[in-house]
Parts: sequence; structure tokens; C-alpha cells
Amino acid sequence: MSSCGCSSHKLPEWFRQPIPDQRAMDRMRSLLKETGLTTVCQGAHCPNTGECWSKGTATFMILGRTCTRACRFCAVNSGRPEDVSYEEPLLVAEAVRRLGLNYVVVTSVTRDDLIDGGAEQFVRTVDAIRSVVPACGIELLIPDFQGNEGALRMIAQAAPQVVGHNIETVQRLSLPLRPQAAYGRSLGVLRFLRSLGGGMLVKSGLMAGLGETDDEILFTLRELKEAGCDIVTLGQYLAPSQGERHPPVDRYVEPFVFDRFKEQGLGLGIRYIASGALVRSSYMAEEGFEECGSSREGYCS
Repeated sequence: MSSCGCSSHKLPEWFRQPIPDQRAMDRMRSLLKETGLTTVCQGAHCPNTGECWSKGTATFMILGRTCTRACRFCAVNSGRPEDVSYEEPLLVAEAVRRLGLNYVVVTSVTRDDLIDGGAEQFVRTVDAIRSVVPACGIELLIPDFQGNEGALRMIAQAAPQVVGHNIETVQRLSLPLRPQAAYGRSLGVLRFLRSLGGGMLVKSGLMAGLGETDDEILFTLRELKEAGCDIVTLGQYLAPSQGERHPPVDRYVEPFVFDRFKEQGLGLGIRYIASGALVRSSYMAEEGFEECGSSREGYCS
């Protein structure tokens, strides 16, 4: 069954956030302008941009700014993508150094035009970061690479601390909202990553408020656990625009419901769950790693 939400699409009071540190915001804007880098904070219209940038953290988005897919919930532009920049990995590494990061998340647009889906660029970026900031923890949030096992092996062999791939929504809504992706393929990616071992943590995320029921979310959490996920994020969907491309918010899930999802997921055996209205797949990512990953041999937090 579906939980009760707000009937109005005006943001509820629990979305209120403090005013961010403008000096820190300006510093981040200056760095991104200077390097030409893109963050998912900008590309996905993340509501936590002020908080994260104020803390000097960001999720870097590689492989350009244009996605080859057109998921209906996403704010990232879709179309013909840019050429791959071979300077990009070094620019990301230098940004990590200048920001003094101990932990960094790297994601990308989906690049179905590339044979490996962009896996090699992810590996180059990991290598570049480690060459400049050897102690930095690295989390990769990857597309499905069309299920290419060779590309997934490349990612695992780069040995990031965490590899995430988002299921995004429940099975019933996956096809209409992710027409170029597949729910089953995403689960297969997560299972394959888990099968590769190596000690890396496997992560996924989904949104609430797209028309799913609470029971469907619980079922999805169960499937993510069975696929081998250590970490799951669950947050509120917010429509990037009011146009026809993006579906409107179906409901605003109340905080106590997000708390219940967390309890249910932990009860299924998922090691760490971030569940809340403002949670996004890379929000407070280091916390998830520290909670369930820093004790693993070979990893440092």
C-alpha cells in the first residue's frame, strides 16, 4: 500500500535547509569554472548542493555533460555526447587535491556510444586520483554499461572502495521511466559486481514519490539485498522541471515513512541504509563507507 503524502506539490517543511557558506560556494564555482569540470550536483539539480559545496565536497561527473539516454526523472541533458577528454582524469585528480578531499565520488553520464561505455575513463580517473592523492577513498557510481561484463571487470580491477549502480525505481515503473535501461539488467550488474569479490562494497539507490507503493519499495530493497548490496540510498524524487519530460511528484514521503524503510532494509540484512527526503545516491557517501567498509582489510578510511 502507499503511504500518506502531501496533496500539494509545494515542498513540505522538512525540506528546509540552512543558508550555505557563500565563500565556500564561490570557491567551488571558481574551481569548476577554471577546470571545466562538471559535478552531478549541477547536472542533476541536487537539493544538497549548498550543504556539500559548503563542506568542500562534490560528486564529479565525467565523460561530458550529455547523456545518450533520456530517463524521465533525470535533469541531465540527453543527446549527442561530446568527445571523451583525455585530460579529464587529471583535472579531477587535481580538483580532489585542491579541495583536500579524503573521499571522492565519481559518476558519469551514460555513454552507449562507447564500446566499453566509458569504463576505461573511470579507470583512468581512479589511477589519476591515486597518483595525486594516494590516501583518498574512491567511490564510483557507474551506469549499467549495457551489461558488458568486460567493462564491469575493468571497474572492479581498478579497486575502488565502493562501486554503486542505481536501480532508480521499482520494477513496475522502470520501463516507462527508464526506457533505455532495464530493471533486471541493473540487478544483474549488481550481482556481477558482487561475484567479482575483491572486498569492494556494492551500493545502489532508488527514489520514492514516482508512483510506487510502500510494498514495492520493500520488495525492491529485498531484491537489492539478494543482489549483494551492502549500501542502499533512498530519497525523495523531485521533478527537475514542470514540463512534459519529467513526471510530477506523486507524493511527498513523510520522514517517519523513510525511517520505516530504513528499519525494514536493515532488517533484511542490508548493512547501511541512508533513507530520507534529501538523501541522494552520493550524499554523505563517506559515512556509508565508514559505517560498513572501513573495517574491511585493505581499505583505509
